Amino acid sequence: MSRVETAAVTVARPRSSALWTLGLFRSELTIVFRRWRALALLAVLAAVPLLVGIAVKIETRNGGSAGGGDGGGEGAGPAFISQVSNNGLFLSFASLAATLPVFLPMAVGVIAGDSIAGEANAGTLRYLLVAPAGRTRLLLAKFTAIAVFCAVATLVVAGAALAVGAALFPLGDVTLLSGTTISFSDGLVRALMIAVLVSASLWGVAAIGLFISTLTNSGIGAMAATVGLVVTVQIVDSIPQLHVVQPYLFPHYWLSFADVLREPVYWDDILSNLGLQALYVAVFGSAAWARFTARDISA
Repeated sequence: MSRVETAAVTVARPRSSALWTLGLFRSELTIVFRRWRALALLAVLAAVPLLVGIAVKIETRNGGSAGGGDGGGEGAGPAFISQVSNNGLFLSFASLAATLPVFLPMAVGVIAGDSIAGEANAGTLRYLLVAPAGRTRLLLAKFTAIAVFCAVATLVVAGAALAVGAALFPLGDVTLLSGTTISFSDGLVRALMIAVLVSASLWGVAAIGLFISTLTNSGIGAMAATVGLVVTVQIVDSIPQLHVVQPYLFPHYWLSFADVLREPVYWDDILSNLGLQALYVAVFGSAAWARFTARDISA
């Protein structure tokens, strides 16, 4: 049954509010993960750890150094890579550090930008609003589906990296960036914590993309605008002369997840990142709600 037919049936046979909300959320998840672009994005994300792992393996086999640095902040990526050849678990951290600045936010930007505008362009948005969902509930369902995609995309990177790391490198006790050694099981727990933090770091992009998606009927235009904004903000965040505004930019604390690999954990930047993402969700989520609830849906 098509999405339009589902909406029509729901109008004919109204269900309880809770059941409708659950059905709407499940429908949004199905739409997101059945689209070829989402599957293609996840495939690309899964390929990144494989490429990084092969590159490190070739480099170490040739007797070179895989990287350096003290691990933290902007040097998180190289420091993780230097540890990969000693412990394959670090490939998960290195892959997340490599994909977070570009690949992960671009993937989320594509999904978020297409969320409302894609429905309008396909002509299914007005049929969805005929059903007793309400615009607010529909918007929440779409944001929740995007947030789930953030989690799935992050886990795809981390999971693929762990599999590749286990195949190419030894596993064992984990030496943290602060020099403390913990067991492999504790290292897995910290890896899961990092995956959760990286996923939450993408919520700001998700909210911005959702807002942009309410401004246009062009899915491609919304996706391009969201991805373009992500790239632009990343550039601004890298210019030293603009340090005054950088703490307020959504990607500024993204690599703070490296502080989980310290003993004790440094929480300051991690909490700053979570608070900043919550602020972006509140601001752009409210803007998306204001725009969407007042929008004249003609498609």
